[in-house]
Amino acid sequence: MLANPNQSNINSSSPLIRSGSKGQPKAGILGGGQLGRMLLQAAANYPVETFVMENDPNCPSAHLCHHFTKGDITNFDDVYNFGKGLDLLTIEIESVNEEALEKLQQEGVKIYPHPSALRIIKDKILQKQFYKDAEIPTSEFIITQTKEELPQHEHLLPAVHKLGKGGYDGKGVQIIHTKADFEKGFNGPAVLEKMVTIKKEIAVMIAVNDKGETAVYPAVDMVFDPSLNLLAYQVSPADLSEKTMWKVEAVAMKVVKELKSPGIFAVELFVDLNDQVFVNETAPRVHNSGHHTIEANYSSQFDMLWRVMLAYPLGCTDHILPAAIVNLIGAEGFSGPAVYEGLNEILQLENVFVHIYGKKETKPGRKMGHVTILSKEKQELIHQATRIKNNLTVKTLS
Repeated sequence: MLANPNQSNINSSSPLIRSGSKGQPKAGILGGGQLGRMLLQAAANYPVETFVMENDPNCPSAHLCHHFTKGDITNFDDVYNFGKGLDLLTIEIESVNEEALEKLQQEGVKIYPHPSALRIIKDKILQKQFYKDAEIPTSEFIITQTKEELPQHEHLLPAVHKLGKGGYDGKGVQIIHTKADFEKGFNGPAVLEKMVTIKKEIAVMIAVNDKGETAVYPAVDMVFDPSLNLLAYQVSPADLSEKTMWKVEAVAMKVVKELKSPGIFAVELFVDLNDQVFVNETAPRVHNSGHHTIEANYSSQFDMLWRVMLAYPLGCTDHILPAAIVNLIGAEGFSGPAVYEGLNEILQLENVFVHIYGKKETKPGRKMGHVTILSKEKQELIHQATRIKNNLTVKTLS
């Protein structure tokens, strides 16, 4: 085991191995998209029997698990019936029925993250209130019920209006620059938060096991596509001063500690022009901002979550090499069977790793894969990321 300066209080106690039908723990994943797919790829290295529930039998995860169940992750009965015969459960998307998870937890199923943490995070209203109550720095905000209320809060402009529930991958988010944009707001419970003048957008992945021990991944710089509000590419480690890095890690750690839950968490933060740090949002699961860890770090975020859930020692979060990732997004104007143009050329590049998510159909803005680049030189990472973004496209047969 490699020494890990970011890992705290690790001991050498034996892992807890539960007994499934094959003498292995039974682990369920709610959701069958690309995060579940990569989690299952990492599961192949461990003694675990895997189960997936998703409403699409052709989802990216379906053929990689030992057992697949067709079901609705938002439905109480489907989630409860899926989980009641398992030893542990995790999620790959927040929109899971947490009432069913609470009942399963009461009956002895281990849930990662705890339903109490999921309940806070899946509702952006509760999430922002959580930051405020825990004295975690976050941007000024108010809660609205209808867009007709927005003119009362002109002092917050420019601002971002976020639906309390249901938003994902940039959906349910509207930027309000001026009074003329109030009409773009949401009719429904939402958060209106003052925009931060951003120098950097940063993400930190933190793993927490059942003992409360933690492992922290190096922070990453995130660059977003302004039109899609999706991550376009990122560079790791983040280019921050030592003092700012300490602030970022301290704030991210406070978020995770206050949630009081084992699992893995992605804390997204803003660094403003004065190097003040504000939490934007938190994801209670493996996350796009941690995909580079598959090749770039000794223990990937997916490997780490299995270590947490199976009660093994936490892994080493150190970099092997600096990295960048580029998301492969369905091109505008193309819907139908996916075709990857430029793939052959990109695969000829050195230290470039392509991950295709196995989604048969593409549509504009859909996440179809990602590419990881490794290099000691930051400028090389940015150069190759731009090259890949411009030359590898997801379209359909003409």
